[in-house]
Amino acid sequence: VTRMVRALALSTTLLGASSAALAQQTVNITMASSHPTTFLSVGVMAGFFKNEVDRLLREGGNRYRINWKEAYAGTLFKLQDTMEAIRDNIADVGFVGTLWEGDTMPLSNISFMTPFASGDLGLVLRTIDKLVRENPALQKEWVGNNLKYLGATGAETYHVWSKTPIARFEDLKGKRLNAPGAALQWLRGTGAVGVDGGLPTYYTNVQTGVTEGAVSFYTGIFPIRLHEVAPHVAEVDIGAQMFGAVAMTLDRFNKLPKDVQAAFERAGAAYTGEIVKEISARIESSRKAMLDAGTKTVRFSDADRLKWAQSLPDIAGEWVKATEAKGVPARQLLQEYMQELRRGGAKPARDWDK
Repeated sequence: VTRMVRALALSTTLLGASSAALAQQTVNITMASSHPTTFLSVGVMAGFFKNEVDRLLREGGNRYRINWKEAYAGTLFKLQDTMEAIRDNIADVGFVGTLWEGDTMPLSNISFMTPFASGDLGLVLRTIDKLVRENPALQKEWVGNNLKYLGATGAETYHVWSKTPIARFEDLKGKRLNAPGAALQWLRGTGAVGVDGGLPTYYTNVQTGVTEGAVSFYTGIFPIRLHEVAPHVAEVDIGAQMFGAVAMTLDRFNKLPKDVQAAFERAGAAYTGEIVKEISARIESSRKAMLDAGTKTVRFSDADRLKWAQSLPDIAGEWVKATEAKGVPARQLLQEYMQELRRGGAKPARDWDK
């Protein structure tokens, strides 16, 4: 009898384990990016974000398991196709670079239209994340492009890397500088010539003489080694930026089980905090590594920084006028954004909403 009881118990245990295994569903997800994982926004997506989704599903009852297929560094789509690739479900989830989507996602470029507003990345990302979730027009911009916004990413404040020194505002005149998409606006009125591009293109552009440097940020420049060919840094503090987000194809997201949807949403919200944490921890180490490699830095004086800010045309006003002509309420968003920054302690060098 004892043997029969044991055999029955073992059989029941095995049957239970088998049933549990059968109950777990596998969800296939393709995650991709035009950038490599050395680009921090993608690295945190491929590491922290993915692991957070898996952890949340395990702790939520382990009913679902993600079978991840990953493709980075442009193997599925190129630099300026990040939005279209997710929108059209070439990949299910990935880094969407809104800074290249000035026409299709103008409101998401709000920070690029307000340079010299705040160098505090945490404040900028928290503010825009809040607006994406609360401002109907900004939310519609994502949904209207078949995108499920999950979590914002961005970069610490921008500076200028160059082959020859730029020590003051007047030194910008005649320089050909790479800048990404919407950031080209920051060079208007400075005498510099903006050349559109992204981090993967900067090194070759400077090396081959297409440009003489780039407007960028420490944690983006260090992995691509631009300081090797553009060893001079003008620390201008143009401002921290939200330049994109982790997003999912909305149609795909809507078809996922509710528990999986919740895991992606929670992981996306946590992703933004992790980006700020990782970037903050790496700024000084990236800067030090460049200095050790022979990079020379000069900090722009307050007067030269203010001169740059005041030399710019009314970027925000032009943007509002052009965007509202398309029926999109940009002025309200601009006012909300600047007010939120000031409430958070920012002291803009230029009040773009006034």
